[in-house]
Amino acid sequence: MKFDYFQERARARKGATELEQRLPQVHPKQRLTEYDDAFYLAEMTRGIFRAGFVWRIIDNKWADFQTAFSGFVPLYWQQVPPERLEQLADDPRIVRNWQKIETVPVNARMIVEVAEEHGSFGNFLAHWPSSDQAGLLDYFKVNGARLAGATAQHFLRRVGWDGFVLSADVVTALKNHNLMDASPTSKRGMRQAQQAFNQWHEETGLPYSHLSRIVSMTVDAAAAERKPRRRS
Repeated sequence: MKFDYFQERARARKGATELEQRLPQVHPKQRLTEYDDAFYLAEMTRGIFRAGFVWRIIDNKWADFQTAFSGFVPLYWQQVPPERLEQLADDPRIVRNWQKIETVPVNARMIVEVAEEHGSFGNFLAHWPSSDQAGLLDYFKVNGARLAGATAQHFLRRVGWDGFVLSADVVTALKNHNLMDASPTSKRGMRQAQQAFNQWHEETGLPYSHLSRIVSMTVDAAAAERKPRRRS
């Protein structure tokens, strides 16, 4: 399906000016290599703590998180003593969720191992093509902790890696136009989404993040869910 349809529909719903203002900022890949590995562990952890929680609360407490986790240095956290994690479970500066605290050493080890092979985690991300986002998300799921689904997609968007986010609106649009018939959390569904976005990127030359945001503005899945059903 040609992407012109989605662009025209998004403009009709939002207007050209608002559409342009809502597009995510695209950073050059070089920017990814300039961040240190602690930045990536911090952003992973922020996304994990945000998941299923009020984002604003996590963001407002984030300076305290940074202090409590001593700057998120992966080399330290990959081999952190168990008692250090137990202290965090009682630390009022953070949201004391033990399952989420436990993800930090696991993701730190992943980052350190990647950096040993690729020079830095940022260099690893910079060289992973957006045309294989499905593969990158699978890598996170296998080697990291709590980095499946939307959490990893939003992490990539926040750090500036160019990729799509399978929000409720995007999934609705893909399914409405028979571009996805599987769950977005399944490998089949992710492959279908990747195929659609790869085709649109080749067709338009637009960044994947822009394609994703434009598609999301063609529908309002939240409104559809609120719409009362007819009684049979």
